[in-house]
Amino acid sequence: MDIKKWVKIAGLYVVMGLFVLNPLVLAESQNGAEDFLKAKLAAVFEVLQNKDLEEQTKQSQIEEIVTPMFDFPLMAKLSLGRKHWPGLTTENKDRFTELFIKRLRRSYLNKLTAYTDEKIIYGSAVAVKNKIHIPTDLVSTGKKISMLYKLYASKSGWRIYDIEIQGVSIIRSYRSQFAEILKNGTFDDLLEKLEKPIAN
Repeated sequence: MDIKKWVKIAGLYVVMGLFVLNPLVLAESQNGAEDFLKAKLAAVFEVLQNKDLEEQTKQSQIEEIVTPMFDFPLMAKLSLGRKHWPGLTTENKDRFTELFIKRLRRSYLNKLTAYTDEKIIYGSAVAVKNKIHIPTDLVSTGKKISMLYKLYASKSGWRIYDIEIQGVSIIRSYRSQFAEILKNGTFDDLLEKLEKPIAN
């Protein structure tokens, strides 16, 4: 067989193989992301419902579970966006990231701890390019809050890079707030606001 013809046929089989394998790989990715999120949230609510633990101990244990779920440094970078992040000094990037992580983690924990007798209803995971989106409804005592978790596969496993709460992306929300502060003030003004405690 002519070598060029052989290469062409081999290439065709490779392409066909990709079309066959991609749905399987995609399904595995969706299942892996769902398993990750369900396991982590189940662990969080197990701590929340443990009446033998003091509140401070609960908070500590929940933070240990929650922190590895998120790519907080990436979220900090995304929240400032391409307009502001590249121009920061390394020192300012580190300080901003530290304050942002504290604020975002506390805000998320406040949302979860408000639902102690909750149940979570999971929707079907959706592939969006190379990311996975998982819709959930957090239901408790007649209240419901919809949260869409957005995950990607990092080298160390699945990580959350954004959450939509009631249809509003927290990254976009923070980016809008930060842009407004920087439009009318300085980066030090932004850091000062981040240092203030958040309202429950």
